[in-house]
Amino acid sequence: MSSNKAYQTYQNNAVNTASGGELTLMLYNGCIKFIKQAMKEIENKDFAAKNTNIQKAQKIINELMVTLDMKMDISHQMMPLYDYMHNLLTEANIKNDTEKLEEALGYAEEFRDVWKQVILKDRQQKYSQGATI
Repeated sequence: MSSNKAYQTYQNNAVNTASGGELTLMLYNGCIKFIKQAMKEIENKDFAAKNTNIQKAQKIINELMVTLDMKMDISHQMMPLYDYMHNLLTEANIKNDTEKLEEALGYAEEFRDVWKQVILKDRQQKYSQGATI
């Protein structure tokens, strides 16, 4: 099996066995990756690749938006932030604006970092409850 095929198998297994929280973390990481790549593509004047990467980041933001549980108060706070990020990405794409990409990247990194803390706290609570003697 080639290393590329092995990596693809690993990636598929990682996604298929991930919890909801881990999947959200993967989405944030993907969004960050595509925004950073789009910034490099603007620098390299490869506008077709920039467009592709920004659209990938936008699709991730869309996925985050549609998966919000609107019964939760936090979802009502996150929706306008995701919408704002999506608009930043649209403007960045139209104007080749790295400042707008930087701003969107800042939000994505902040959300990812907070989400990591949520996952860690949740794991600590789950495992500390089962570890009593």
